[in-house]
Amino acid sequence: MSNKGLLIKMTEIHVDVTGETCPVPLVETRKALRKASPGDIVEVTGTHPASKKEIPMAVKALNLELMEVKEEQGVWKIRIRK
Repeated sequence: MSNKGLLIKMTEIHVDVTGETCPVPLVETRKALRKASPGDIVEVTGTHPASKKEIPMAVKALNLELMEVKEEQGVWKIRIRK
């Protein structure tokens, strides 16, 4: 059996919580993760320093893949694969 022609679509969900403080970034991230299908990527952008630590901890607790955490000029971006 060949996989030729088989298209596996992956969705990227972007969550912008810039300027929001706890608990909004974590709540919005969890909402997006609930909507996501396995294999989808959720990218969260924000500015609240505590959320940059809390979101990766939640990802680990949910046994999801933390792909990337980066920060530039006070704005962080977290990429998660469900």
